[in-house]
Amino acid sequence: MTSTLPLLGHVAPRAQHMVICGDDGLARRLAVELDAVCGETVTVVLPSRRDEHGGEIDALHHDPHSPVELITSARPDDQTLRAAGVERAAALALTYGDDQTNMMAALLARSLNPSIRLVIRMYHRERGRHLEQLLDRAVAARTPDAEEGLVDASTTVLSDADTAVPELVAAAALGQGHTLQVDGKVFRGVVRPAGEAPHASDLATLAVFSGTDRDDPRSQDSAETPGADGTQLLPDTVTSYHRQFTHGRLMLEEVTQDHAPDVPADARTPAGWLRDRLAHLPWKVFVSREVMSVFGLLAAVVVLLSIATLLLVDAIPLWKAIYLPMLDIFTMGDPATDEEPARRVLQLIAGFVGLAVLPLVVAATLNASEAFRTASATHPPTGDLGDHIVLVGLGKIGTRVLGRLRTTHHKVVVIERDPDARGVSAA
Repeated sequence: MTSTLPLLGHVAPRAQHMVICGDDGLARRLAVELDAVCGETVTVVLPSRRDEHGGEIDALHHDPHSPVELITSARPDDQTLRAAGVERAAALALTYGDDQTNMMAALLARSLNPSIRLVIRMYHRERGRHLEQLLDRAVAARTPDAEEGLVDASTTVLSDADTAVPELVAAAALGQGHTLQVDGKVFRGVVRPAGEAPHASDLATLAVFSGTDRDDPRSQDSAETPGADGTQLLPDTVTSYHRQFTHGRLMLEEVTQDHAPDVPADARTPAGWLRDRLAHLPWKVFVSREVMSVFGLLAAVVVLLSIATLLLVDAIPLWKAIYLPMLDIFTMGDPATDEEPARRVLQLIAGFVGLAVLPLVVAATLNASEAFRTASATHPPTGDLGDHIVLVGLGKIGTRVLGRLRTTHHKVVVIERDPDARGVSAA
């Protein structure tokens, strides 16, 4: 605890305010958003006010128009939480990078104020789920009104993936613009110009603008059209339908759907699935330079031994002149003890050549098989693919981003160096 706490006697923590405890940029951003967007009274607890994050919060603290208050403390212990007014606060956000620090502060805060809403950052999601259940049971045991829904003392545990994935998906699928994530779905408000037909993803009309100029791409409001003919928020269905041809509209659009995109009808049949798989398999690995060199050497040896057998061995047919050297190279032929000397010499030569060449053949075959297995785990994009999203990396966050992107209308190309990564099967 630093010397800042004694100064709190001059600052009376307000009831129903919000408290943020953290040690990185997440706490700073949360405080700025609550101050600028929500206008909430916020008390921020940071380890220092001299670093980059603390300096910005300190500037807000000294701004007479900002209700942000700042406390510097090394850790969120009992004295710090009491000084921040957790006993009277409506909500507490714990954003430390250490799971144990957040866990101990959450338990302490719940004991000080059973009705406080908690938002906790946890890297370990399974541990966070157990903590969430534990704190909710503690509320139910100590606050009877919580069971009847009269007290909102919820506990929300979020990981970095929970907060990053929706933003990454929205930025990749939509670019710039504000989005809203609710129950795993992504929504946004989009302006439809006058006369534009409704989109399948439009859920509701949020507003009908007063501007009626069809040439105006955004059909902006007109200050000369007040009253009932002006901008209408949440209009009824009849008004929305009739004014779509003459007025611009602000529509609530669903970016994601409840299910993955439909698979083409041809791909649903066994023959279509097999044809799709065979078309994407990397057959070219079996005609690589290494494989062709080894098998070319083997073929050359067979041809030379076949010619020598045909010339040196009397009365031997062509097929047998080719067949016997191949058996000798692969050590499958019978010993030529009862045959003429030329045949016995050629059999020894073929045996030594087989000992030298066969290891190269086996190694080249194994390498080609491994390359085929590795390359067949991925589906290279077709040459005519366009307007798609490239996702690099299928780690913890990348896999969840892929799952969310699959519910949009975008095509996705994934790049992953590890063929055994957790998200490869989903890709």
